[in-house]
Amino acid sequence: MRIKYIALFLLSLIITSCCGTISTAKKTYTITETTPLKSNWNFNSKEWLLKKDTLIGKGGPMHWGVIESKKKLPENYEIGLKVNMTKESLFEIMLNIDKEQYIRTYLYRIDQNIVIGRGVYKKGSDEYEKRGGPTLSKKTMQLENNKWYDVKIKVQHNQLFFSVNNETFLECSLEKSNLSLQGKLGFLTNGEAKIIDLTVKNIE
Repeated sequence: MRIKYIALFLLSLIITSCCGTISTAKKTYTITETTPLKSNWNFNSKEWLLKKDTLIGKGGPMHWGVIESKKKLPENYEIGLKVNMTKESLFEIMLNIDKEQYIRTYLYRIDQNIVIGRGVYKKGSDEYEKRGGPTLSKKTMQLENNKWYDVKIKVQHNQLFFSVNNETFLECSLEKSNLSLQGKLGFLTNGEAKIIDLTVKNIE
């Protein structure tokens, strides 16, 4: 009987490790030192690193630093994180990355806006036309360097909700805006950004 329980436990671990999404109904995904970054993410080690429980990204105006998850996001999910743009002006959460297309949800210090947009990112290219994309919705918000912002994103029934500090909100329909319905998660910076308290969880 004891061997049977051990076998069932090992089988559940194998099923969990082979899951095709970044989180499951029973698990919230987080980044910590105990989770090797390379096992779950694709990135350039010169651009992204994990220091204690802080994910640090470095890029530049001509070369954006990008990190992309290896597994897909669930169909319905919530993402929470705190971010500090310590240098330059752009921090972006890349949602539903599907090949070269994704949903842009970002903080832009120069224009003092948070934005939802349609994005394109071609790996290995820094050409202006092969990154970024058009704005679909934006809202004014005072943004500064060296300040922490609480970001929350929810995608449920193809509706996207994006908020910063629980005070500035954006919303859009993925289908009506012709946006990716499913894909991977990524982060992008044109300077230096620090991320803490990242959680990704599946919702119904």
